[in-house]
Amino acid sequence: MKQNKTTLALWFHSIDGKLEHVTSYYKLIFGDNFSSSNAIPLGETPGGYTEMGNIKLFDQDYLIMSTAIEHHKFNDTFAIMIHCNDQKEIDAYWNYFTKEGKESQCGWCNDKFGLRWQIIPKNMGELMRKPNAGSVMMKQTKIVIDEYDQFEKSK
Repeated sequence: MKQNKTTLALWFHSIDGKLEHVTSYYKLIFGDNFSSSNAIPLGETPGGYTEMGNIKLFDQDYLIMSTAIEHHKFNDTFAIMIHCNDQKEIDAYWNYFTKEGKESQCGWCNDKFGLRWQIIPKNMGELMRKPNAGSVMMKQTKIVIDEYDQFEKSK
């Protein structure tokens, strides 16, 4: 397997530093589009018990690490975008992540680990070319595709 020149690295915090909490959470929502290697225990570090490992999400490789003591929280400067086929797919990701996480605005949400996601339809560019699409999106937390068409019909 050819190694990419770069790999995204994500640092999680789990109660006991075990990666299993992180990987099992994402496996539930991503199913066959998610795989993980065995955790590599790093033992006690300044961050408490620590493990690291590799995951693959939709064919994108990531290095992940989990520590028992929170070091830095994820913030809005980084998010993973999911381009969804339809509203049903948007709803599935949105509901899963916000169940223990929180909603934000314009399709952004945080999962239970604080990782930011932007859950958008594949045709978001097309939707944004509709009249007043910006004002429609700014009123949304979860993207609701029909609201872009309803605005046009109400004119």
